[in-house]
Amino acid sequence: MGVSVESRTQLHRVDRLRGVPAAIRFLSIEPLLERLGSVDLRGIDWAIVGGESGPGARPMEPAWVAEIRDQCLAARVPFFFKQWGGTNKKKAGRLLDGRSWDQLPAASRHRRCA
Repeated sequence: MGVSVESRTQLHRVDRLRGVPAAIRFLSIEPLLERLGSVDLRGIDWAIVGGESGPGARPMEPAWVAEIRDQCLAARVPFFFKQWGGTNKKKAGRLLDGRSWDQLPAASRHRRCA
């Protein structure tokens, strides 16, 4: 079970997700539209981050993505960076700090639904 969190005003969704019985709880942080600040990752098994793509795509700052990645690393939450986005997402790529981030939730972290 997952929720989308694209801005600070949507961080309340993370708290609601924690209350849902699910084998895996994940955050789809896309399109990331602003700096989220501190994200409470307790009970979260995976975070996916990506920028907006297509005509009229709003820009995403590398510092916003790195901040989420660093929080995930500190909380031992697998981090997957999907794309920078933009009007030509293939050209923009998906490297963050010179590497791809393709972490997935480990089988040992999976919980049974209540």
